[in-house]
Amino acid sequence: MSAEPRRRMTPDERRAQLVALGVNFLADRPLDELTVEWLAETAGISRALVFHYFGTRQGLHGEVMRTAGDALLRAAAPRPELPPAERFRDTLTRLVVFVREHRGTFYSLVRGVAAGDTAVRAVTDESRAVNAQRLREVFLELGTPDTALLRVALRSWVGFAEEALVELTADTERPVDEIVDFLARTAYGVVAAVGPVPE
Repeated sequence: MSAEPRRRMTPDERRAQLVALGVNFLADRPLDELTVEWLAETAGISRALVFHYFGTRQGLHGEVMRTAGDALLRAAAPRPELPPAERFRDTLTRLVVFVREHRGTFYSLVRGVAAGDTAVRAVTDESRAVNAQRLREVFLELGTPDTALLRVALRSWVGFAEEALVELTADTERPVDEIVDFLARTAYGVVAAVGPVPE
């Protein structure tokens, strides 16, 4: 009996396949090593077809990073039904778990800016802005006055938390709760430096 012929992918399916391969690549290797050649060979297609979908290597990197960034934001999306302090801790917990399970992807997201790629930098900046806004909403609900200093402090804390997560999640023996406690204390400390600590 002959095997059934493989179904031809639609353009959207092929593009999604290539992006998924790119995101999976980040699990073990940095973004800089993701090449059009590797992707074409892995997918069993021509280099020209990869260029057709992404235009340039930078376009490929930007799309892969956008998808990875969206996955991170979805994984740590706040649960609005929780009270603010509990919601913040829950978000941190899910973020730590995501980073531990996808450390290579997270590393590429937070360190991709160093490559100087404007598309990658835009994805990273957008992710940081969303996370800072989520954090700001928590502290405003807790009664912290909304000031320019608070916004600067929270954006700075997001950058600090990214670096801390890269370092702390490398130690797979370290309990998730310990990492969450540390991040929460530092966030409250940064807010305290701006003004009164919320109750």
